[in-house]
Amino acid sequence: MHNATPSTSFVAGARDTLPMLVGAAPFGVIFGSLAATAHIAPWQGQLMSLGVYAGSSQFIAVGLMAANASMLVIWLATFIVNLRHMLYAATLLPHVRHLPRRWRWSLGFFLTDETFAVMDRYYRQHATAPNGHWYFLGSCLAMYVNWQCWTLVGLLFGAAFPQLQTLGLDYAMVVTFIAIVVPQVFKKPQFAAASIAGTVAYLLQGLPYKLGLLAAIAAGVGVGLLLSQTKLQNLAKEGA
Repeated sequence: MHNATPSTSFVAGARDTLPMLVGAAPFGVIFGSLAATAHIAPWQGQLMSLGVYAGSSQFIAVGLMAANASMLVIWLATFIVNLRHMLYAATLLPHVRHLPRRWRWSLGFFLTDETFAVMDRYYRQHATAPNGHWYFLGSCLAMYVNWQCWTLVGLLFGAAFPQLQTLGLDYAMVVTFIAIVVPQVFKKPQFAAASIAGTVAYLLQGLPYKLGLLAAIAAGVGVGLLLSQTKLQNLAKEGA
């Protein structure tokens, strides 16, 4: 990989993301079908995928819109759900810190759960690859285009078949996230974050507006950040 060119690195990133594209397809179809039956126009559902590009947040936002929740509730819910990206960014930052702002901001926008899983594995194997950011971009754009396409499919078919989301496609979402999470829990901060989040989600599953899920995310992210920061401080002391 050290001899790879920007173009070959870009193609390799897209290629290695292929399994994640397959797993995200039902996710996108379900979102599109939900948006098609919610209180928003189809073009607004597609615009959400284009501009927000955060599957979990999009699901929660559409559900809260259908429940006529206030904008403040929707904003807070999506903000909390996306807090996990702080952990992703903290993990990948050492590998992209040297890049110009336009690169960091662009890669930050396109970063998703699936792309993080691909890039975390890549950087553990090729920590000093000079064209790693091109690999990163290939993974990002492959997932972005994939999400837009399947959102559109869901919007088109969701309008014709309003119960499309009840066909069991949500099972693929669970399997996809298990495949993403399990390889990440070999370190103490990740394991602790996953354990705390799972426990809180189970205990608070009966709360309305998915507040139990939001509390689980906040607890998991908080524990993960705390342990990660403690680990970095300890490493700094040892280095000193």
